[in-house]
Amino acid sequence: MFTAVLRSEWTKIRSVRSLVVCLASILVVTVAITVLVCALSGAEDATEPDFEPVSFVFYGLNFGQVTAICFGVLGTAGEYGTGSVRVSLTAVPRRGRLYAGKLGVAGGLALAVGLLTGFCCLFGGQALLGEHGVGPGAPGALRAAVGCGLYLALLTVLSAGVATVLRSSVGALGLLTPLFLVVSPVLSSLSATRDAAQFLPDRAGWQMLHPAPEGALGAWSGAGVMAAWTAAAVWAGWRMLDRRDA
Repeated sequence: MFTAVLRSEWTKIRSVRSLVVCLASILVVTVAITVLVCALSGAEDATEPDFEPVSFVFYGLNFGQVTAICFGVLGTAGEYGTGSVRVSLTAVPRRGRLYAGKLGVAGGLALAVGLLTGFCCLFGGQALLGEHGVGPGAPGALRAAVGCGLYLALLTVLSAGVATVLRSSVGALGLLTPLFLVVSPVLSSLSATRDAAQFLPDRAGWQMLHPAPEGALGAWSGAGVMAAWTAAAVWAGWRMLDRRDA
């Protein structure tokens, strides 16, 4: 039965053009911006004393993460907007099974695309850095590429959980997009809030992209913090889905 749910969710995603575009955009946007930045300013930035070539080639993830948020939100809250969630609940009355199927398919697809994105950024970006670039055997390089995939998968599932709580694409995007693009970077840049901001989901998850993370969190402890945020969002979404009518 659960296999049928997974197959159904996969069919929903590949038959909705906006979801396919969001999924593909994770790769296209992240890699395109990374290539552009490395080609135009990589040599100049490499002269800076704090230049770090591994994390630098994931610059495009600042923008590509927005498409992952959109994918997670639209894949979940979109059914509430159209009312098709009633059909889904009629076909799969056990809400936990339906919810797990949605998150499993969305997270799995985001992980696959995220891993491809991570390795494209690593190899393409380092090639464009020329003499300033490093190989895949450099400390933390392969971990960063894998971390990119994990980050995008966790972000997608977190977004899906928030969308399930709010049952609104607009509401979820209106909350998550400013949080990751504005609030978190601003708090991380202020000395008064920097220590606390490193425990926000994106700041913690980004530690996987740095060969030598700075601050209280390491690469995998940062991943653990982001996973905890994701688990909290998933749990909240499940509680709301279980308690409310469709």
